[in-house]
Amino acid sequence: MSNIYIGYYFTIEPKEPGAEILMAELGETPFESFIETEEGLSAYVQKDFWNENILDGIYILGSDEFRISYTFEEIEQVNWNEEWEKNFEPIEVDNTCRVRAPFHEKKDVKYDIVIEPKMSFGTGHHETTFMMIQHLLETDVEGKKTLDMGCGTAILAILAEMKGAQPIDAIDIDNWCYLNSIENAERNNCHHISVYEGDAALLEGKKYDVIIANINRNILLNDMQAYMDCLNAGGTLLLSGFYEEDIPAIDASCTEKGLTFVKKFSRNNWVSLKYVN
Repeated sequence: MSNIYIGYYFTIEPKEPGAEILMAELGETPFESFIETEEGLSAYVQKDFWNENILDGIYILGSDEFRISYTFEEIEQVNWNEEWEKNFEPIEVDNTCRVRAPFHEKKDVKYDIVIEPKMSFGTGHHETTFMMIQHLLETDVEGKKTLDMGCGTAILAILAEMKGAQPIDAIDIDNWCYLNSIENAERNNCHHISVYEGDAALLEGKKYDVIIANINRNILLNDMQAYMDCLNAGGTLLLSGFYEEDIPAIDASCTEKGLTFVKKFSRNNWVSLKYVN
């Protein structure tokens, strides 16, 4: 396998939510790393997995709602740390929790989470992660069996363990996220997190007191019954990864399954909801 990448540089108008949508679509292809830029998005794919038709089927590129142009080039090596030092800013919540990379200065906060950022969250992921951290900071998870569904970099699973949750399952369908979550759990000296690669099919027969699902509207709606089937009575469900306009569909799905709405956070049109069983 070569270390040669093809880099695509997209200019997107309007950037939001265009960059988020484009990143989500490219994430279903061999593209493996993304960095948001002032103009839009940079995306990288290993040359071994690239072909000239790789952007076929990316629907947003043909959308009338966005103006998107791009260039691409072959890159011999990508220094991800250098790219991230230019682009990644720590997430800080209420002077209590801070998510940072190893190259960021350490601050005196109660929960200091260090991740190795090899792939972009995207602006939306920053917003939703921020709100899910807010929910977790307010939620008693001590000794509670917890699920981080669509764990990404396992930030939320790590915070849950720091707050006393155990045991914790972290699940993501993406192989990069699976591997990175294992690495980040070890980096933060977590001993109660088990990481799995897969989807909601892995939940069969499982039971949890707290379920964290920061994914997207369609997957949440599709998998809501699976979450309900493994949420203990009195359990907590924390959801994010969707917009204000998605709330009616999400809320209808939750309430018809017997969940009770507790609290909402919102940031820049992104939303996070808390329900109890």
